[in-house]
Amino acid sequence: MVRMTITLPDDLDGEVREQLVRAEKEYSQDLQRRGKIAGIWRVAGQYANYCLFDAGSHDELHALVSGLPMYRYIHTEVEALAMHPNAVL
Repeated sequence: MVRMTITLPDDLDGEVREQLVRAEKEYSQDLQRRGKIAGIWRVAGQYANYCLFDAGSHDELHALVSGLPMYRYIHTEVEALAMHPNAVL
């Protein structure tokens, strides 16, 4: 699970900002369609989200996250999750 907090510069050109937002949406929706993002939730009141990634390795996770068009403006916090023994699936 990755928490991402986005901080775009205040002086970022409006057209560049729009292009980044469009590219980010396309990339993240592609990851969702491919099953690499299993879930995504916005943090209410913040420019932040939680994504549940389905990656086969830490290296794959890094590649998926660092491929985000806004990556240079994103602060990430990664929590490695394991199956809970009491989970009913």
